[in-house]
Amino acid sequence: MNAGGRLAIYGAGLVVAFGAAFGLAQVIIPPSVVSEWTKGTEMEEHGAHGGAATTDEAASAAADTLKGLSLSLEGYALSPVAAPAGVDESGELNFEIRDAHGAPVTEYTTAHDKDLHLIVVRSDGSQFRHVHPTLDEATGAWSLPWEWDAAGTYRVFADFTPAGPDAPSLTLTQTVQVAGEFTPVAPAPTQTAQVDGFTVSLEGALAAGSASDLTFTLTKDGTPVTGLEPYLGAFGHLVALREGDLAYLHVHAAGDEPKAGETSGPEIAFAAEAPTAGRYLLYLDFQVDGEVHTAEFVLDAAPAGDAPASDDDAHDDGH
Repeated sequence: MNAGGRLAIYGAGLVVAFGAAFGLAQVIIPPSVVSEWTKGTEMEEHGAHGGAATTDEAASAAADTLKGLSLSLEGYALSPVAAPAGVDESGELNFEIRDAHGAPVTEYTTAHDKDLHLIVVRSDGSQFRHVHPTLDEATGAWSLPWEWDAAGTYRVFADFTPAGPDAPSLTLTQTVQVAGEFTPVAPAPTQTAQVDGFTVSLEGALAAGSASDLTFTLTKDGTPVTGLEPYLGAFGHLVALREGDLAYLHVHAAGDEPKAGETSGPEIAFAAEAPTAGRYLLYLDFQVDGEVHTAEFVLDAAPAGDAPASDDDAHDDGH
């Protein structure tokens, strides 16, 4: 199958996961979604009781299909995250995934070469990290050495699938406050990134509600990079966060899973779909010579039906 066909299949099967907000009871839903729920007074009959669906039921249904902003979903919860309290304090970051009975989960289904993916990012989109903690199978605690580089409010995302048939794939989140002087960053649109001597260029645009092809091209010292190594079951790994609420979109490169020892480049292709118009923060992980690098981008998704902005409009003057 050619790359275009694989992208089409991938895009058709892509699940964009966005969801409920912090707190077990409180839910933050985009205004557009609320508008759809409240449009009119008549609703279709719902469930075995045959009664009208309530707002709570509609919110619950939305939470079942949206991920990334909830600390509890599908009977699983992310515990409070313990971590150093301030900047430059060495320590440990640890947490648990708990089941509906409050017991720590100790068995997981491997996805993209790992049992759990941990994304940590500050509320302004800076200080991004994608790491893989270690599980203590006896206690169910996940942990890794940790030190904060900057103060602020951070979001910690745990992306995992519990073991068992038909277990859901979940992305749960908690907030961590880090003491110290905080200077927020204002992301500006850019489709070119410089990281560790690599130049990474992004072609493509996002539009709300429609699938988009995104292609990243890597060069170093003006030479195309052809030594991309498999990382997490693909030649690249892409995380996208919606600016403002940090709604989480987790995608992977299109194409067949690479074989051991196989290399690729200079292009990595993805399929992505923005659920709403707005600004998105993109983080591309790629591996060369055994070292993982992260290139950061900012794209604005056009409203549904509008033509996406041109590449020239999206480029940042500083790159």
